[in-house]
Order: sequence, then C-alpha cells, then structure tokens
Amino acid sequence: MNFIPVNEPLLNGNEKKYLCECIDTGWISSEGPFVKQFEEKMSAAAGRKYGIAVSNGTAALEVAMQAIGIGKDDEVIMPTFTIISCAMAVTKLGAKPVLVDSDIDTWNMQIDEIENKITPKTKAILMVHLYGLPAEINHILELARKYNLKVIEDAAEMHGQTYYGKPCGGFGDISTFSFYPNKHITTGEGGMVVTDNEALAEKCRMLRNLCFRKDVRYVHDEISDNYRFTNLQAAVGLAQLERLDEFVEKKREIGKFYTNALANIEGIKLPVAKTEYADNIYWVYGIVLDKETILSNQDITKLLAAEGIGTRTFFWCMHEQPVYQKQGMFDGEKYENAEYLARKGFYIPSGLAITKTQMEIVADKIHKVFRKVN
Repeated sequence: MNFIPVNEPLLNGNEKKYLCECIDTGWISSEGPFVKQFEEKMSAAAGRKYGIAVSNGTAALEVAMQAIGIGKDDEVIMPTFTIISCAMAVTKLGAKPVLVDSDIDTWNMQIDEIENKITPKTKAILMVHLYGLPAEINHILELARKYNLKVIEDAAEMHGQTYYGKPCGGFGDISTFSFYPNKHITTGEGGMVVTDNEALAEKCRMLRNLCFRKDVRYVHDEISDNYRFTNLQAAVGLAQLERLDEFVEKKREIGKFYTNALANIEGIKLPVAKTEYADNIYWVYGIVLDKETILSNQDITKLLAAEGIGTRTFFWCMHEQPVYQKQGMFDGEKYENAEYLARKGFYIPSGLAITKTQMEIVADKIHKVFRKVN
C-alpha cells in the first residue's frame, strides 16, 4: 500500500539552479546575496518596506515580540487555538498570554471577546490567521487604535492570501511568516519578520544576530539568540516565491476538489469557502467532526492511517497545554469552540505536490472510513 503523506512540497522550479549557484560561488552562510533578494521580494509581496529573514517561524515571532518591546508582566491578547510558538514568544519575555476563544466557522479569533480582555497591562494583540482564512483584521486594528496597543500579525500560514484585496502580512506594526515545508513557500526551515517601520526593522536585524553592536562586532548591549537564515535557504525561498501565484491557484483547486468530493458525507463540517473579506487559500484542507460524533479526531486519523492516508490533528489549545498547567497558568479557563476544534478537527493530504489521482484516492478512503463509522 502506497502511503499518501499529509504534505509533500513542490520543488521543481529554480531551486536546484539557485542552490548550485550558492555552492559554485561558496556563498552558503547568512552573508550570501540570495538572503537580501529574498527579503526584498518577500516583503514586497506582503506590501511591506522591510523584511528580516530568520531561522524559523518561531524565531520570527520571538524577534517580533522583543522588537516591539514586550516585557515582564505585559499582557498580550491572542487565540487559545493556535500553535504553541505563539504563546512561547510571549512567555519567554516574562509576559502573559491572555486568551480568547475561536470563531466556530473560520477557526480564527472570536473578535467579540477581545475588548473584554483588555486591561491596563495589555501591550499588544497577537493576530493569528489560521488554516486558510484571515482573522477579522479591521476590527482588531480598530481596537488597537482605540486602546493604543501594538499589533503583531502572525501570517505564517497566509502566503499569498489577502484581506479585502490587501496582502496578509501587511497589517499591524509587525508581521511574521514561516517557511516550514508545509507552507506555500518553503525553505525547509525558516521565517521572516516584515514591517514598514525602519527602526523596528533595524532592531530585528540586530536581534537575529546575537545583538552585535554595529560599531564593535563582539560587544553586546543586549542579549538575543542566533536566528540567522542561510543563503542556501534563501535560494530555495526565492525560487518558491517566483511561483506563489501558481501555488495559490493550485491550493484553491485542491480545496475545490475536496469540497465537491466530500460534500455528501454525514457527520463532518468542511472549510468555509469564502467570507466577505477573503476566499479560502486552503493552507491545509481541514475537516471538523460534528459535535454529536462520539469519535475524536485522533480516532479518525488512526482509521485513515490504516488506509494509507496521512493526516494531522488540529492544534491543541494553549489553556490545556500541560506545560502551562504545571505553571498554574490559565487555571479554570474554558473556551468551548476552541476545545471542540482541537478535539474534532483534522486535515488531510493537501500539499502542493499532490496529484489528482492521489486526491481521488484520499476522497475514496475518507468515504470508506465514514461509511464504517456512520
């Protein structure tokens, strides 16, 4: 039985050509010319003036948080339903994540909860876009203006997505991207911080490089990590970026195929195809089991794995993370929608390299599994 993985990247453009150029010229470190080219073109694609490439998406969040001045005892409002990198970027600085529930349809932040969570300690809102649709950006930006808050936009999953026609990654004080292999643009590992603020950009450049002083290289006034991004990674990223429009179109074709193929299965909810502000970009194709279904997402993913279909469950909520519960954080907090999505949501093979034949097999196997469980 041939196993169909949940993601397989597409690397048949100029990736090999640019990598060979790195090897032939000897430019393989973070000093190579592809890094600057990738920064300039990626930030331009997001409608930003400045781009700072870093080692991964988590690093991008950490650099962004530190650059805008998040510190001890500050509060940052963010969704509970997201990857732990978001909360880690806050807690590593001694700040407190303040959580909000999810919208049951778009899976993003439930915007009606945000204002009630603002206190005198609130410093910023971390606006995370999840799985294929953007958060309700305008409402969040209005609240930030009203209460003089910073906005960090996590656009890790939104390469090529727009909000009312403006590129995601182009909102708020500072935005971040990830280039993990399952993203529309991949560099294997890697991330980027983008902003329109020159001073913030300069701060981010310093933070990604151990905070070397400009005037004396091995003298440091602040502490940071080594978050550098290599010329090899940038070469791959540049080749990927050249095909972003093509990749977005293919992702939407994948989404359309699955929606049509799975439409008549009882007991599941398929992704929202569009909102008034964006068409779904289907970073991944997510499925949510009905609340009445006794099976969990883990039960379904095991059944599909037995049929040769790779899947992955949705994110686990921050307020239910054992590492934070051990620290006494989020004690007694409950978020009904997020908990439901975390227990009932999963996604199926939808990487850019997937073929029509593979998608047909995936759809057939999903029908087979749900005929059994229903």
